[in-house]
Amino acid sequence: MSRSDLTALAPLAARVCPWATDLPAPEVDEDPDGPVRAMPVVLRIERQDPPSPTALLEAAAAAALALCLDERSAPEGEWFDAVAAWCGAGRIRKLARRARTSHWRAVQDVPGVTESDLVRALVPGPVDDVPHEVRRLQIGGTDLPDDRPGPVEPGRPVIWLNPRVEQSTGKAGAQVGHASMILATVVAWTGGDPATVATPAVRTASTADWDVWCAALDDPRAAWERHGVAPVRDAGFTEVAPGTVTCIGQVAAGG
Repeated sequence: MSRSDLTALAPLAARVCPWATDLPAPEVDEDPDGPVRAMPVVLRIERQDPPSPTALLEAAAAAALALCLDERSAPEGEWFDAVAAWCGAGRIRKLARRARTSHWRAVQDVPGVTESDLVRALVPGPVDDVPHEVRRLQIGGTDLPDDRPGPVEPGRPVIWLNPRVEQSTGKAGAQVGHASMILATVVAWTGGDPATVATPAVRTASTADWDVWCAALDDPRAAWERHGVAPVRDAGFTEVAPGTVTCIGQVAAGG
């Protein structure tokens, strides 16, 4: 997959890796009268036998990116205009919702991509104009008990959660979706294949590693070239303060 297939993500590239692109600087402020756009991310959390948070978050990261890498999001694809308008809006907002049983089955008919039968990322659009199948889903109730995932195999892309900030599972699901998109965008605009980061692991970083990476983020190009990392900085609408680095995508574990 080439960078030309990801034209819809060009505004994101101009924000997260301006050193790697000759794209014009994006507008800082959004049109206050324009629609607020977001990607709905539907988390399947059944009452009986719910998934582990790690499995759910890894599916969320993969689903959000899969929608962006889908041929329908490429130029001439049926989703291109929606994805391009969303990425050009100033912030890549996502809104996590919970579904189970018949509601989960119903949302499969809404345009999007499902990963591991756990998460469906839907084509982004205005937050006040979503299908009934999505609007009826709850935003809260997404917390899951912590699990203890094993180490990440060397060479696998990984999204590291901030060990110093508490996030609900739903909040984290949106954040890792941001991270997978940002990671793939930087890979693409620095000459790599974004498909190589399509299935990232998700883990909580050690405080030692986190502090090293965060110290490098003042120079995003150097952070990428030295550590292979790209951050997600939250807008602060929910749960965390504006500017909080909620997670960091890394092109390969052990990098």
